Order: sequence, then C-alpha cells, then structure tokens
Amino acid sequence: MSENTRLVWNEVAPQGAKALYGIHHYITTATDLPNELIHLVFLRVSQINGCAHCIDLHTRDLLKTMSIERVVLVPVWAEVPHLFSEQYRAALAWAEEVTRVSETHASDKAYAAASAAFTPKDLVDLTITIAAMNAFNRLGAPFRLPVQAKA
Repeated sequence: MSENTRLVWNEVAPQGAKALYGIHHYITTATDLPNELIHLVFLRVSQINGCAHCIDLHTRDLLKTMSIERVVLVPVWAEVPHLFSEQYRAALAWAEEVTRVSETHASDKAYAAASAAFTPKDLVDLTITIAAMNAFNRLGAPFRLPVQAKA
C-alpha cells in the first residue's frame, strides 16, 4: 500500500457498509422527503464536513433537478433566501445545527423552526438523513474516497 493509498472501507467491513447503506436505502425509498431535499441536505452536510467524495457525488445528484446557480450558492443559502423554499431553508438550518451539534446543542430555536416546517415523522426522517450523511462523511473523508471530477 503506497503512502497515499487508504483502505476501501466498504470492502474491509462489508457488513458495516451493508448496515449503513440500509439506512441510505430507507432514506431514499421509504420516507416522504423529496429526493431533491435529501440530496440538498446530503450536500450541505458534506460541505460542512469537508468530504470531497460526497460533495462531488451529491452536487452531481442535485444538478439533475436544480440549477447550477442554486447549487453553487448552497454554502451561503441563508444569504439568498429567495432561491430556497421555506422548507428547504428549514432543512438546511437543521442540517447545520445537527451536524454541528457539539457546538449548537441542537438549539430550541432551530428545533422550533424545523418542527414548524416538517411533520413529526418527516422531522425524524430528516434527522436520520443528516445523521447518516455525517456517518458517510466520517468514512469518506478519512479514507479519501475518490471523486469523479477531473482536472
């Protein structure tokens, strides 16, 4: 193994990968969350965590349904509220709050805003979505999963 080569986590621990992919399957097939919102949250969480693989992947996913103008402004969504619906803004705010939970402690203000925008079941599913993406990022970044982007 060269100095820059890292383990392929899902090959080394296939049962762990299967479990995590099971959560991903639940999120994308068994929730009422819109597909675009799921990928928006996946992207924002990945941006916060600095996972190049996931940023690359979920940017590509979002570009299937969202304009490039909106996608490039995801990191500063709060500055361009006219580009994102109230529900999307609530999801992005909650994603940031939960991803940075060690700093935010999932504030009452953020919880109230998320609760106002989502049904109880959808809020739990959104939080599972955020938690799952954080888990994927914590594998993708340390093991340096490759990106599709070319120079």
